[in-house]
Amino acid sequence: MNRLRIFLSSVQSEFAVERKRIADYIRQDALFSNYFEPFLFEELPAQDKSAQTAYLEQAANAEVYLLLMGEQYGYEDAEGLSSTEREYNTATAHHAYRIAFIKDVSKRDEKEDSFKQKIDSSVIRNTFNSYEELQSGVYASLVEYMISHQILRNGPFDASIHLDANIDDLDKDKIRWFVGLAREKRQFPLQYSEENIHQILNSLHLITDDNKLKNAALLLFAKDVQKWFTSATIKCAHFYGTKIQKPIASQQIYGGSVFEMVDMAVGFVMSRIDQHVGERTRTAQVDVTPELPTQAVTEAIVNAVVHRDYTSNGSVQVMLFKDRLEVWNPGKLPQGMTIAKLNKEHTSNPVNPVLANPVYLAGYIEQMGTGTTDIIDHCLSYGLHKPEFHQDDDFRLIIWRKNEGRVQEGGTERGTERGTERGKERGKERGKEELYVDKNIIRIVTAIRGDTKTAREIMTAMQLKGEDNFRKRYLHPSISSGYVSSLYPEAYKRRDQAYYLTEKGLALYTEISKDK
Repeated sequence: MNRLRIFLSSVQSEFAVERKRIADYIRQDALFSNYFEPFLFEELPAQDKSAQTAYLEQAANAEVYLLLMGEQYGYEDAEGLSSTEREYNTATAHHAYRIAFIKDVSKRDEKEDSFKQKIDSSVIRNTFNSYEELQSGVYASLVEYMISHQILRNGPFDASIHLDANIDDLDKDKIRWFVGLAREKRQFPLQYSEENIHQILNSLHLITDDNKLKNAALLLFAKDVQKWFTSATIKCAHFYGTKIQKPIASQQIYGGSVFEMVDMAVGFVMSRIDQHVGERTRTAQVDVTPELPTQAVTEAIVNAVVHRDYTSNGSVQVMLFKDRLEVWNPGKLPQGMTIAKLNKEHTSNPVNPVLANPVYLAGYIEQMGTGTTDIIDHCLSYGLHKPEFHQDDDFRLIIWRKNEGRVQEGGTERGTERGTERGKERGKERGKEELYVDKNIIRIVTAIRGDTKTAREIMTAMQLKGEDNFRKRYLHPSISSGYVSSLYPEAYKRRDQAYYLTEKGLALYTEISKDK
C-alpha cells in the first residue's frame, strides 16, 4: 500500500524541534505509520535543482499539508513571499487537505500576521502552546482526515463508498446476468437496460445519488474485482490425506465477482468428491448421487464469501481432505453471535448486509439467517455427521465426508445425531432433487464430450443462439455442479476461454454413452 504524503510546512528555524518530533510521532504511531509518510525539507538529499523547485514539487504532490505558524514570517524571495506561504499556495492549488496550527504568541511579524489572516479565512485551524497540545491536535486532525476519506470507517465495509471507482468500472454483462437471475429466483421488479443501470444499483443500495459506488457494487459487478480488492479471492486445495501437507492433489486460486468465485469453488469441490451413478430413469435423467450434498457445500462457501472480513489480507480457503471439507473465512462472528447460536435458528446479522442482499436475490442463499442451520439439515438428511463450527483467528466450518472411523479422544464416538425433524422433512422434500442430473447438464455434457470447446462451439453443437440463456441455464449450473470446468478459471472474459468435462463429467458422459 502506498502511504499518503504529509508535507510539514513552517519556518524551519523557529519550529525545528516540533517538526522533527511530529515527523517521528507519525512514523512511530501504530495507526498513522501504516497510512502516512511525513516529508521534511531538511531530510531531502542533495539534488541538481533549486531548493525552491524541490520543496514546491513536494508540496504539489502531498495529499496532506500540515502548517505550523508562530512569530516569524521567514526568508522572503524576490517577490516578497516566504517559502512557507509559497508552499501553502502550491498545496492549495493542488487541492491538498490543509491542516493549520497557530502557536499562541504575544507578537508576530507583520507579514506573518497577514498570512495568519489569510489562513483564518480559508482553513479551520487550531492554536497550541506546548508540543503536547500540538501532538494532540495533529492526532485529532489526521483521524478526521482518515474518516472523511473512508480510510477509517464507522459502518460496514461493503456499505462504504469507494472514492476511486465509478460506474464505468462495472461490467454491464454481469449486471444483466444478475437481473435475469434475480427476476427468475425472487421476482426482482426491475428489467435490465443500460438506461436502468443506476436505478438497479440504487434499488440494491450499491450507489449514491451522486454516482459514488459502494464497495459491495465492485465485489458483485466490477470488470476486475481484484484490481480493487486483491485479497478478494478463494484459495482451493485438495489434499490426499487428512492433514495440510504436500504433495497436494490439486489447487486453484479463483478470482472474479462474488458469484463467479462461488461457482468455481463449488465446482472445484464437487468435481473431486465421489459420485454414485445409478440407472437411467424413464424421464431420460441419470440417477447420480454426490458424496456431499451440493446445497450444503454451496451454502458453506457462500457464507464464507459474504460474511468474511474484506479488510483482512487473508482469503477464503476451501480445503478438501480425505475425511472432510473445511471452509475458512477470515474474520470474526458478528457482535452477539456465538457458536452455540449457529447450531439453531437465529436472527440474521450479516457482516456485510449490503453484499448479502443481492446474493439472496440471485438465489445463492435460500433465506437470510438460516445458512448454518440449512447446512446442518442438508448434511444430517444425507446421513452425514453433524457439521462443526470453530472460531479461532479465522472462522472455520467442517463438513464431514464419512461417518466411519471418526472418534473423540478417549475412544467415544461423536457425531451420532442423525437429524432434526426439520432436517428429515427437508431431506424427504429435496431427496429427488439431489439424486438426478438436470437434463440441461446432460445436454451440455453430451455436446462437449471428450473435447475442449469454446462457448460458441458448445452452443452450435446444442443448436442454441442466446448466449445469456446458454450461460445461465446450461454453462453456469454445469460448472457449479462440477461436471464442466473452464480452461482459464481465473480469467472469466478471455477470448480464448474454453471448457472441458471434469472427471465427474466424463463419468456421466460414459454412462450416457453406454445407455445409448
